[in-house]
Amino acid sequence: MTEQDPGWERKFITKLAESSLREQKRARRWSIFFKILTFAYLITLLVMFSDSEISTTKLTTKHTALVDLTGLIAEGEKASSDNIVTALRDAFKDKNTTGVILRINSPGGTPVQAGYIYDEIIRLREKYPETPLYAVISDMCASGGYYVAAAADKIYADKASIVGSIGVRMDNFGFVDAMKKIGVERRTLTAGKNKALLDPFAPVNEEANQHMKTMLQSIHQQFISAVKKGRGDRLKQDVEGLFSGLIWTGEQSLEIGLVDELASAGYVAREVIGEEDIINFTVTDDLLDRLAKRMGATMASILLQSKNQPYMY
Repeated sequence: MTEQDPGWERKFITKLAESSLREQKRARRWSIFFKILTFAYLITLLVMFSDSEISTTKLTTKHTALVDLTGLIAEGEKASSDNIVTALRDAFKDKNTTGVILRINSPGGTPVQAGYIYDEIIRLREKYPETPLYAVISDMCASGGYYVAAAADKIYADKASIVGSIGVRMDNFGFVDAMKKIGVERRTLTAGKNKALLDPFAPVNEEANQHMKTMLQSIHQQFISAVKKGRGDRLKQDVEGLFSGLIWTGEQSLEIGLVDELASAGYVAREVIGEEDIINFTVTDDLLDRLAKRMGATMASILLQSKNQPYMY
């Protein structure tokens, strides 16, 4: 810089500011990087420690095994038959399991998935006759949820639980009149006259409707047979509407034989099974899945925080 360059002060300040900003950006990048590494390390230790602690407990002490069936009973859901059956098998196989509690909070699901779980419960009870399995209803045990519960040795509920809905449904819609109003023409091609029997854009086909009703009645009868087999003489089968899809409170369900007693999972473990210590066998994400999810949430949080900082780039 020389005295002949009158703008040298401004150029010097600009370069100084740019250099400072570059250093700030570099420092922030390294800060984020080390935060991510630290969180990853802590999460790994936490998950590994918790898993090893549970495994050790299972191997060394008598306990009540708990399996949670929560939400929709359907393939790909948390309460899929794969997840529930896997958890139940693990619970029964554990030599220190004194009894198993299947805690249910479900509005139902598909008859196939519920049927898989029902059949497996029956098989496990026969294979491990010394290990009882009790269903405990929390908020709701309806439709496919009750299908599953009926396979248990006993069913417990809260007095305000929603129980029942022993029926089968299939939803569909019709848009024929709406199409006429807006001038839409249906152009569906099929090979086989009933291939599009539930097409919502076609008029109702009574023959096809009757076929579907017959199919639903068949599935409904399978459901009824499973409930009768599971509940036996405890079920008051002369109750009006019992198999019509109606629902009852836990208190009402006790009167008509849908449940055996009013109690919580903790009470069943302590007073019925006799082992107050409860180990949860519910299938969860494996270690890598949990780490990926937690790391993803951590990274998102760090990045969001960094964007809120008043820095210029």
